[in-house]
Amino acid sequence: MNFIIRTVFCVSVVAISLGCGEKQSVIEDKPFQAGAASNPVSPAAGAFIAGDKKNRQFTGVHDDIYVKASVFSDGDKALAIVVIDCIGMLHTDIQKIRARAAELITQIELPAQHIMISSTHTHSGPDVVGIWGPDQMTTGKDPAYMTTLIESAAQTIKKAADRLQPVTARYGTSETGEAWVENICEPELLDRTVSTIQFRNDADETIVTLTNFACHPTIMDAQSSEVSSDYVAGFYRKMGETLQGEHLFLQGAIGGWIQPKKIERTFKAADARGVSVADAALAALEKGTDFNHYDIALASQKLTLPLANEGFKTLAQIEVLDKSFGETVESEVAWFKIGPAQFATHPGETSPMYSHQTRELISGDVEMVMGLGLDALGYILKPEYFGEQQFPHAEYLCGMSTGPETGPRMMEGLTGIIPVAGE
Repeated sequence: MNFIIRTVFCVSVVAISLGCGEKQSVIEDKPFQAGAASNPVSPAAGAFIAGDKKNRQFTGVHDDIYVKASVFSDGDKALAIVVIDCIGMLHTDIQKIRARAAELITQIELPAQHIMISSTHTHSGPDVVGIWGPDQMTTGKDPAYMTTLIESAAQTIKKAADRLQPVTARYGTSETGEAWVENICEPELLDRTVSTIQFRNDADETIVTLTNFACHPTIMDAQSSEVSSDYVAGFYRKMGETLQGEHLFLQGAIGGWIQPKKIERTFKAADARGVSVADAALAALEKGTDFNHYDIALASQKLTLPLANEGFKTLAQIEVLDKSFGETVESEVAWFKIGPAQFATHPGETSPMYSHQTRELISGDVEMVMGLGLDALGYILKPEYFGEQQFPHAEYLCGMSTGPETGPRMMEGLTGIIPVAGE
């Protein structure tokens, strides 16, 4: 890693791997294992709704939102992949979940840094950030709900660890969304990839699937005051009706601005779009490829990023936003692998350009780019959005971004920890 990355970033690298990219077989008497669990975390009526305008409150629940957790062990190392149906968990709250889960889990060694948490970004979930309260000066983040959510997430990870059992895996890739997913700022810049991994036990029962796809869950944004995971609910339903086990939806790169378009704004339409993603995932698995090795490797890197958004700084000063938003903001990126599958996290809503760049870096047989992974820093845009070049919605998007340096520095951070292909 070069001097610039170490000094300009104020970076702390946590290399928790087998040595960058080195393959290692599973220890013979310790087979590869997986476990999974989920728990509903729907807020009560009256909670503030994240997304769209401020001062919107829930009146009920259309479909529950969840914490879904999976834990994996190769006999040497373990990691967890966790998804929360919400607008996006900030890094400070993610750190609380990681610390609590690591404290609870004693049957295996699962360090906090091995717990990878992302958010689906539903706009029909609770305000877990703070900026959708009753007015601009008042947070919408409920401390009591956050305490419950953090504990529930940690307990769900523990439950998944308690359920570890020997598994095999297969993966498949496809594409979907041509009729309803658009980049409304740059129509030609999209990543429609659907990547799916299925883990099955010795009885050929599915323990957990992981599916990665990129599109805002905003079909019901401002259309309803009921809790919902939006189109992700249809994905959960179809996957659950077809396969046993838990099914995790890993949101992709949705910034700059990947939205559902040309559809009715109804729960029925949302369900149908989620089903279409599930159908693509299931079809990919049907003609998928079996894993040929199961080693786990991980590396993460802390980032200290300049905060150019004066509005975010003000909101932090009056404690609407987390107080960690000052002249700089702390965040994190991670790379990890399970056998031939490689993953990378993006700490916000990233341009598809960064998804394509990340795929070139990770170069696995199956690749997953986890948007809103380990943080929710708003839009992580191409630097051109902050210049003279005109993009639709750029003013709004830049106003919800930490600044023009975040994307390039994120990519430099990932470049510093992702092994070079073939090494």
